[in-house]
Amino acid sequence: MLDQFLHYLIVEKGLSKNTIEAYSPGLNRFLDHLREKGIREWGNVTKFDVKAFLLSLKRRGLSARTVVRNLSAIRTFFKFLTQEGILEANPSEELESPKVPKTLPKVLSLKEVEQLLEQPNLQTPLGIRDRAMLELLYATGMRVSELTRLPINQINLEGGYVLIHGKGSKDRIVPLGREAMKWVTLYLKTTREKLSKGRESAFLFINRSGKGMSRQRFWRNLKALGQRAGIRKRVTPHLLRHSFATHLLERGADLRSVQMMLGHVDISTTQIYTHVTRERLKKVHQQYHPRG
Repeated sequence: MLDQFLHYLIVEKGLSKNTIEAYSPGLNRFLDHLREKGIREWGNVTKFDVKAFLLSLKRRGLSARTVVRNLSAIRTFFKFLTQEGILEANPSEELESPKVPKTLPKVLSLKEVEQLLEQPNLQTPLGIRDRAMLELLYATGMRVSELTRLPINQINLEGGYVLIHGKGSKDRIVPLGREAMKWVTLYLKTTREKLSKGRESAFLFINRSGKGMSRQRFWRNLKALGQRAGIRKRVTPHLLRHSFATHLLERGADLRSVQMMLGHVDISTTQIYTHVTRERLKKVHQQYHPRG
């Protein structure tokens, strides 16, 4: 049933591979928990069994965010079982989600972004590729999976935009900006063919073997570049996404436009960045106002 459920998420719901990978561990943990309790039939699972599982996660020291993610996966799974007629009711439906403390996303300052962008070694093909990837990531706020799996035919350098195939199979168009266009053009003209070694690849960014870049490889490259730049924050692709949104709002962009560029379904997800800009304004006021 779990295999059927994951297949349903991919084929019918159009969820990304990353979302499926996030769902699987929690559901497998839940199945192990039920087996340990001697529960072998879905119809025998009660809301108390689900609650006991969530409590076991808390006792293991997992964060409230992880517990919420596990509960979300279980709810969706049981909803699927009721739709399939295997269960009459969803035992997890009435359970309340643990409260997750709201944490403001960290962002890079403009100076830190500049320092990071200057780190790739432009004397090497890989350095030019990395600079183009960083410029594109910061220019568009795209997710790392969207960047590494971006087809070469979805970037329009003449028109100055990129078509991004995002979460839930939703497409969005995002402007590129001058710097990103300049570096991606340089990469395509001078570097990509050297890396491809004659191999064909549908992806814009490729590794030294001519294959598409993995998320993990880019993540490691970015971490190393952040350390080289002397940035004390944990530099991740999502940190650049947060910085993209925050810097736009700080300069007067409207929330709806930022929502569209980030690919957020719900504008409430984008609103977290308005809190970030307010917090930064308060710090500036305290630092520079004579009575701050």
